Amino acid sequence: MNGQRSPNKKSLLTAAVLGLFGGLLLSIPLSRSLLPSTELPKLTSISNPFEGWSSFDNENIVVLGMDAGGGNTDTIFILSIENGDTSIIQVPRDSYINSRSFGPMKANALHARGGPNAVKTELTRLMGRPINHHILVNLEGIRTISDLLGGLEVDVPKRLYYQDKSQGLLIDLQPGRQVLKGRELEGFLRWRHDGQGDLGRLDRQQLVLKSLFNKLIQPQHLIRLPALITAAGRNLETDLGPMELGKLITTMGTTDLQTSRLKARPFYQNGVSYLDTQWPAKETTRGVDANESSSRRFQLLF
Repeated sequence: MNGQRSPNKKSLLTAAVLGLFGGLLLSIPLSRSLLPSTELPKLTSISNPFEGWSSFDNENIVVLGMDAGGGNTDTIFILSIENGDTSIIQVPRDSYINSRSFGPMKANALHARGGPNAVKTELTRLMGRPINHHILVNLEGIRTISDLLGGLEVDVPKRLYYQDKSQGLLIDLQPGRQVLKGRELEGFLRWRHDGQGDLGRLDRQQLVLKSLFNKLIQPQHLIRLPALITAAGRNLETDLGPMELGKLITTMGTTDLQTSRLKARPFYQNGVSYLDTQWPAKETTRGVDANESSSRRFQLLF
């Protein structure tokens, strides 16, 4: 033996942060010099590169996965880091909300009506916590990130097959543990033809989120984070600067993951299928926005 000790998790994380720090400072101007002015990544420019290098404790970020049309959102979840835990709370996309600005609608239509600020405003009210930031990523961005990570290992629970020629969509997956990437991963996330609708999709999203988390916090992927951000830049929109994104993910690397989803039950109103979602704010403030649920109690499908 040569007397050298193998690096521990702390030293690996330190190396990752140092590599990330230098890489982030270089990756954004370099990527902009290589791209035409009309193809610049949608990441917010940095006026002070050290400004975002602070703790992400008690911050809440809404992450929105955009559908192929770029309007409604296929995926909605709240990402928080607090007391050594990264928590992911999934919001059912078919949740009924009585928006203060737009009236009754499904949660997944909020972004199309009012953009990310409308989503943050409504979720702040319904979740009972301030939603400070947003990250939007479309399906092409999801495919790019999964490919650069070498795919995500997922245990496909059963045979998944669906074809929609009008959308050019083919989902054809066999059951069992396997590595999914690209369009296969996209199909796994989008498939909802099992009689469970949005709730079944949330279960599959949770499997992917856990796999993605475990991949991103590995030191070799933390060091590659600048390349991941740059590659996904055209398909990523956020009010976080690159340094803040780096801090977010490196902070996640020292935490444990807790995942959950808001409880919900299906119901129909005016011939439209919704989910009656148990919003945290309403659990603690009975009577607030009572009109949002009282008119449909008798329509719930148990």
